[in-house]
Amino acid sequence: MSILTVSNINHVFGGRVIFEDVSFRLLKGEHVGLIGANGEGKSSFMNIITSKLVPDQGSVVWAKNVRIGYMDQQSELEKGLTIREELRKAFSYLFEIEETLTKKYEQMAEADEELLNTLMEETAELQNILDISDFYTIDVKIDEIAAGMGLSDIGLDRRTDELSGGQRNKVLMAKLLLKKPDILLLDEPTNYLDEEHIAWLKTFLLNYENAFILISHDMEFLNDVVNLIYHMEEAKLTRYVGNYEDFLRLYEQHKRHQDAAYERQQQEIAGLQDFIARNKARVATAGMARARQKKLDKMDIIEKTREKPKPEFNFRNGRTSDKLIFEAKDLVIGYDEPLTKPLNLLLERKQKVCIIGANGLGKTTLLRSLLGEIPSISGTIEKGQNQLIGYFEQELNSDNTNTCIEDVWEVFPSYTQYEIRSALAKCGLTTAQLESKIYVLSGGEQAKVRLCKLINRETNILILDEPTNHLDVDAKNELKRALKEYSGTILMVCHEPEFYNDIVSSVWDLADSTLKIV
Repeated sequence: MSILTVSNINHVFGGRVIFEDVSFRLLKGEHVGLIGANGEGKSSFMNIITSKLVPDQGSVVWAKNVRIGYMDQQSELEKGLTIREELRKAFSYLFEIEETLTKKYEQMAEADEELLNTLMEETAELQNILDISDFYTIDVKIDEIAAGMGLSDIGLDRRTDELSGGQRNKVLMAKLLLKKPDILLLDEPTNYLDEEHIAWLKTFLLNYENAFILISHDMEFLNDVVNLIYHMEEAKLTRYVGNYEDFLRLYEQHKRHQDAAYERQQQEIAGLQDFIARNKARVATAGMARARQKKLDKMDIIEKTREKPKPEFNFRNGRTSDKLIFEAKDLVIGYDEPLTKPLNLLLERKQKVCIIGANGLGKTTLLRSLLGEIPSISGTIEKGQNQLIGYFEQELNSDNTNTCIEDVWEVFPSYTQYEIRSALAKCGLTTAQLESKIYVLSGGEQAKVRLCKLINRETNILILDEPTNHLDVDAKNELKRALKEYSGTILMVCHEPEFYNDIVSSVWDLADSTLKIV
């Protein structure tokens, strides 16, 4: 049974062709991974099929009565509710049925026999819906999902407007999973989830009976949960049966076959053109030359597969810093209330450290406190001298109206336009992308702009807050190589052990409001 049918979609955004004659079909129970390099249009595809974006041409048809669950990066929570109250909203349609059922029971008290029979039939039908939906075990379901997503540790009576960004993301995810829709649409669901809860989500999706479409650059996660891959490249969408490892094998085969076909055709074209050039002027052979010209004119030209620009991240090392980077004594971080117990930390030159731990425990707050961006509640931080710090924040301002060129030029005003373009191109951005406004770029493209500004200044200390979020596979691999070769000090927050394990020498686990050095 087809849940979703997308036919011949064409779309242009910001002067860039995003989709060209794209079609897609989703069947019941299919687990789809939607992949592609940064900026290929994955999130735009999600926005089109959920009617948040209207394509220039083509159609999107959903099956009747299909319940869709979509969580994107702009989803929000209602203010003033507790976590439990927000999660119970996932069952609002069942509470409405219960309310209707109660009113019908009240009507029975004064109903005549004919109306009573009608009401009994209606209440039986409504009661059956509640029973098969496990309405009377809603709180058990909420507790189960909340525990899996780490919300029980926060406390379900906590108000949602007191939560960190990562905690809000968990609430939204838990609410979506509780709805158990006919199709889940997940856009980078592992961003801001810690390792434990990524593992729980993986198990959940493996056992999910309904369909889902998953966008993720966490290839290990994606590989384990999908059985179909749709690859978005050069405004086209191609279907591959299997997981991500199967896709890689089939994709390389396809490229080899296409390149071989291209070479054969080029040889044939060269032969035809040579024959035409030698024979079109001779009366005896002019007819054969015209016939070959017609064959050449009718030929469907095979395009050679184009290599995507791959990023090059080479950090510029500044002068050597003091041996002491920082020493924190009895440091308590937070805003209005403490997020941690007193922490005692020491970071020295050339150490490479990753901070891990559940969302909301204060990892970003710790980085910002160490940088002096926010005051600590108590304790002291002693810093060394000669520090050239490069700081990579999680997100850029989403309404930035600068082009990529303008944005980098503001940081490096002495650069020529050629130097700015060259710097952005080395980070894997195409000409069309670097001339685009920041706000129309994908999360991964925006991250590459921030990395461009970071690698082109001299540093001896890198402070990185979730640097892998949104980055595609090529960019992530290149960043890993560059950080391994970096001769300075690194302090990063990251939830992907396959990324940071080969880079860092120490892991600091911020758990239970304390810091444990692993």
